[in-house]
Amino acid sequence: MNMMRRLKSIASGRPSVSDPVEQEQNHGDTHEVENGQKCPKSREAIASTSNVVNGKPEKFGNDELPKETHEEKIKDDKNNNREENVKDLEPTVVSGNGTETGQITVISVGGRNGQPKQTMSYMAERVVGTGSFGVVYQAKCLETSESVAIKKVLQDRRYKNRELQIMRLLNHPNVIQLKHSFYSTTDKNEVYLNLVLEYVSETVHRALRHYSRVNQYMPMLFVQLYTYQICRAVNYIHRVIRVCHRDIKPQNLLVNPHTHQLKLCDFGSAKMLVPGEPNISYICSRYYRAPELIFGATEYTSAIDMWSAGCVMAELLLGKPLFPGESSVDQLVEIIKVLGTPTREEIKCMNPNYTEFKFPQIKAHPWHKAFHRRIPPEAVDIISRLLQYSPTLRITANLLLHLPSWYNGSFRNTPRSEFCEEKQAFVSSHEFLEAYVAV
Repeated sequence: MNMMRRLKSIASGRPSVSDPVEQEQNHGDTHEVENGQKCPKSREAIASTSNVVNGKPEKFGNDELPKETHEEKIKDDKNNNREENVKDLEPTVVSGNGTETGQITVISVGGRNGQPKQTMSYMAERVVGTGSFGVVYQAKCLETSESVAIKKVLQDRRYKNRELQIMRLLNHPNVIQLKHSFYSTTDKNEVYLNLVLEYVSETVHRALRHYSRVNQYMPMLFVQLYTYQICRAVNYIHRVIRVCHRDIKPQNLLVNPHTHQLKLCDFGSAKMLVPGEPNISYICSRYYRAPELIFGATEYTSAIDMWSAGCVMAELLLGKPLFPGESSVDQLVEIIKVLGTPTREEIKCMNPNYTEFKFPQIKAHPWHKAFHRRIPPEAVDIISRLLQYSPTLRITANLLLHLPSWYNGSFRNTPRSEFCEEKQAFVSSHEFLEAYVAV
């Protein structure tokens, strides 16, 4: 207990790690450390980084963009010569408050490349989410009776909206799809961006709460199914779109309650990590925040998403967060209690500019003891590969998808009898997983 207090005291005395001022310069594949060694350089761990920064994305099954879309750049420029398959490049501007509960918003879509314009009318039915980003409504298209989600965000006139630029590129079964977008104005001369998205009714967060309320663990098949789809989504955005999500958490993982298809959503924090462009370290929700961010790194890579994915997978297995820190400092303490004190070399790999090394030496807690004996060793092994201090040692989503544990072993072969009343859901999920493994 005294050691924990000492650790918190030392950690809280380090340089600020929550300064929201962007100041990053992207690094290469390795960092020098004081003794002349370099951060471990692993092909599997730097795959996402090398594809984000340098070359063209590698192909992975059907998870690739059309050839012409590879030329699309996510940046603030004046080039409006976009490719024809990029949706709604100039969103409609509607007068009034736009999306509001009980109101109908009429927009025009299409009208490009010889296609006729269409009128779409949306009735906002209820609020399904709120936050610092804005409000999300469930709405219905009056022409088709289709349910959609409309995310309404206050737009800063000084900047183009990065989320809209990224959403235009996304096309994957495990990533939320943008249907349309439009701007709305108010009497106060405020401008709101409205993103019309496909509607998915449930989240991984609510699924976890359900099992917690009935004192049960999530069935192992669902853990595998959801984790597998998370990896597919992350592999796609890292290797194809070349974007880092920066806020992967159960609340941002939508789930169809009937098919158990998962979709990654909320790209409000997402960004293409470009050499020489600064990034903020105060990013990502606390429980899922990679240690390099806590150490104040501004030269991080897409490996921060893999840490978040590991935290989500651990939470699916445990039914609660693995690292439930109450503050940034306490978050680091929670991580050290499991992974042990990071070495000087590991700290340098996380943030080469960090100079405080006065941490008490705490031994790592064995991974197999951090989980119940019911947890298959293959699952624990995956988490241990994801939750590494050194970003370059974290397994990438691409290689994780090809681990044998996805295709055989106890992690795959969960007995049907375990599911009892959820048998029908098991059957549909099993077929769904089979289809995904076949891709």
